[in-house]
Amino acid sequence: MIYSLRHLTTYRYARTVNYARCNLRLRPRDGDGQHVLASTITVTPVPKGRGTRDEYFGPQALTLIIDQPHKVFSVEATSRVIVERPALPDPESGPSWEAVREAALTLPTLDAASPAHFLFPSRRVPIVAEVTDYARRSFPPGRSAYGGAFDLMNRIRSDFQFDAKATTVSTPLAKSFELKAGVCQDFAHVMIAGLRGLGLPAAYVSGYLRTRPPPGQARLRGADASHAWVSLWCGEGWHDGAGQGGWFGLDPTNACGVRDDHIELTSGRDYSDVTPIDGIVSSPGGQKLKVEVDVVPDDEVLA
Repeated sequence: MIYSLRHLTTYRYARTVNYARCNLRLRPRDGDGQHVLASTITVTPVPKGRGTRDEYFGPQALTLIIDQPHKVFSVEATSRVIVERPALPDPESGPSWEAVREAALTLPTLDAASPAHFLFPSRRVPIVAEVTDYARRSFPPGRSAYGGAFDLMNRIRSDFQFDAKATTVSTPLAKSFELKAGVCQDFAHVMIAGLRGLGLPAAYVSGYLRTRPPPGQARLRGADASHAWVSLWCGEGWHDGAGQGGWFGLDPTNACGVRDDHIELTSGRDYSDVTPIDGIVSSPGGQKLKVEVDVVPDDEVLA
């Protein structure tokens, strides 16, 4: 499937901004079942300088410096991407979660895809005893790591309410778990915390969903903006046709495995590693943010 992507982010400031320095992570990743055919980022006002910065877990970030006074800042990212992922494995297949836990601690590598980076608490994903206990119910002795995670994903989809007003980007994980409500970021963080609490490597993935469903199918939740899901390491060499180096994507917001409706931007330990736009702004006033996303098959006309 070839997709055309458009991601427009607009900041409107209450007072004039005289200086801004930003990092953009808006170019889809090459690999993991997808290939970028073209990618362009347009920024207004025109930056004084552009550069790139290597990031350990994902593609390079685009860095910008804007030194002309402005009250509106917009970033439009457009891309064309081929997504071709193989069929997902059976939910109850693969090595046991105990075997995966042990293998993750003994694998002799520390490259960016090593499970060692995704075993421990991170800035936005602490280990919370209540979350670990919640996840544990999906992992009886001997169950496959993938099967347990698949069950946990379905339970989160059933037990949590998708509510964009329940949380903000800074809501602590323990609070969103207590509320049993939030958005894709919250659901992904809760699932990752539960998996890591059991000793299983889990990464946070940022990307997009197809915004217009195939005929007769329901629209996926979270398709109006950038999306987030979870990647679980299930051991090297198992079902390499679907997993990239043992990693498998699971979307707790929609209770589905990741295939061709998901387009990946980048991945990291949690949201703080993959924020689409971050940086500093020199202004004493507030701001309003608007995000518009459209991800459609290439043979359809973008709205």
